[in-house]
Amino acid sequence: MTVVSAFLVPGSPLPYLRPDNPPWRPIAEGYEAAAQRLKASDPDVVIAYSTQWIAVLDALWQTRGRVQGVHVDENWHDLGDLPFDLAVDTPLAMACVAGCRSIGVNAKSVDYDDFPIDTGTIVMSALLNKQRTPLVITANNLYHDPAATERLAKLAVDQAASQGKRVALVGIGALSGSIFRDEIDIATDKIRDAADDAWNRRMLDLMVAGAVDELRQCAPAFAQEARADMGFKHFFWLLGGLGGGFAGAKLHAYGPVYGSGAAIVELIPS
Repeated sequence: MTVVSAFLVPGSPLPYLRPDNPPWRPIAEGYEAAAQRLKASDPDVVIAYSTQWIAVLDALWQTRGRVQGVHVDENWHDLGDLPFDLAVDTPLAMACVAGCRSIGVNAKSVDYDDFPIDTGTIVMSALLNKQRTPLVITANNLYHDPAATERLAKLAVDQAASQGKRVALVGIGALSGSIFRDEIDIATDKIRDAADDAWNRRMLDLMVAGAVDELRQCAPAFAQEARADMGFKHFFWLLGGLGGGFAGAKLHAYGPVYGSGAAIVELIPS
């Protein structure tokens, strides 16, 4: 089995920068539980897709062997810097770039100093991939629909299988997307809208049950009515890498991040 573990995690820096804040503490603790599960699965590579790395032309893949620097989040810069030092599985990433031709997708490698790594990838690397397993990181092309995103994930897993590598698959993004537009007391943070909360819980319950067909049916309405992060493409990334289905899920945490919905979910490969 190539995919040995799979996780849906939020990319917000808030639980990372302020894990002491009561509404965000469960997310930080959920990340810790998921990190232990990822480590126990003993992957050779973590293949990650973040909704916050935006592309508009091609499928972009990070191929530089080591990427390091300090990132300042564009929204939460007042809470602190985000240093990063990431190891990349360059041979696998290059295989993904080359393999994209076979699925009709244009692709390019990214390999230069000071590339602006996105907040979501940095947060995931710090909180989930604590043992610094090498990464393969791909971008969220705004013009790729969920089906194209699934194909890209399948391609990445197939390339890893051809290299004999065990994969931890990660989709980085939020659930409901409505945030508070005015400054709030962060100690009182909550899901902004009750309807969003209901949608989040419905989708999470379906994941726990492994109800893939119903999840597919509900996803378009979820994306529209709850303003799901980037149309919930990070979930379809996981579906594609898992061969279109999974046996069920473990919910490690659910809660608000400035009004939007966040969850730490471990999907169980079939």
